[in-house]
Amino acid sequence: MKNILKITYLFTIAFILGSCSDDNQKFSLSENSASVINTPTNGQEFILNPLEDQNNTAITFSWDHSNYGTPTSIDYSIEIANSGSDFNEATTLATVNETHFTMNIADFNNVVSSLGLPPFTEGSVDIRIKSTVGNPSQLPQYSNIVTILVTPFTTDLPKIAVPGNHQGWDPPSAPLLASSAFGETDYEGYVWLDGEFKFIAPNQTGIFEWGNTDWGDDGTFTGALLVDDETNCNASTAGYYFVVADTDALTYETTPVSWAIIGDATPSGWDNDTDLIYNSQNKTLELDLDLVPGPFKFRGNNEWGQFDLGTVDSDGFLQSGGDLTFDGEAGNYHIILDLSNPRKYTYSLTLN
Repeated sequence: MKNILKITYLFTIAFILGSCSDDNQKFSLSENSASVINTPTNGQEFILNPLEDQNNTAITFSWDHSNYGTPTSIDYSIEIANSGSDFNEATTLATVNETHFTMNIADFNNVVSSLGLPPFTEGSVDIRIKSTVGNPSQLPQYSNIVTILVTPFTTDLPKIAVPGNHQGWDPPSAPLLASSAFGETDYEGYVWLDGEFKFIAPNQTGIFEWGNTDWGDDGTFTGALLVDDETNCNASTAGYYFVVADTDALTYETTPVSWAIIGDATPSGWDNDTDLIYNSQNKTLELDLDLVPGPFKFRGNNEWGQFDLGTVDSDGFLQSGGDLTFDGEAGNYHIILDLSNPRKYTYSLTLN
């Protein structure tokens, strides 16, 4: 009789797993049959370091097996969500058959950043393990919830936008200024201006839109910014400007700049500049010019001084000082100087 009861019980479990395909169907299981998370632990802190090898392990998840009353293959999904969200918009980190899973620094940082945790600021997230059996997945069980503290990072430079008459006062499509590092407020960049404009900060999700914090002139037009009761800044002459703004010191400055190429590689050598032309569609400075092998550089306003780009850093971005070298075949080239990405300036030479 015991064997008959045992066989009947196993048959019942198999029947449920094979036939329970309706998501609305539920199967009652005791609370202690679900997984229990072993690591990480409640309140554990994770500070993610952008200077560390990004392939290093950031976090290890481990948990006990769920119990379905009979030996069966179980799928475990690691879910993560903003603390207190009740997993309404949870992200699944992975689905595995084992009871452990590790993530490296880069991947874990990307996940918590996608949840909206601000960089270099401690935030909290909830973690749970969802177990299921069968194909399709059925009979979900959920582990205890563990809350951990995470400080993510970003390698992107903070930015503010410059909407205005030059682009239809549309913050999402406005040109950008970038600060020198995260936490700094010394924004700069190159912008074509034509009349009135303002500065606007992104919201917490990185979107530029009206209603965010914005800055304008204090009304004296002496380079002072205000957040409240401000007036629009104004570039009375349309042109290409180097724009700087400090949102902590509440100052700004606009300097008109005409860019050119100069050097032995150009027909005029080092004696005269050959001016580049602004392409409003591409937001780049361009020119077709005959080049020969030799040194050259880009400089602004036909003088040596503030605007001088002649070397590239390890990331390939233009820097002040020094000379660039053209070592290709002599010929007519399409030259592009791209200053549209603030603090990440590039150039290209393409044979026509």
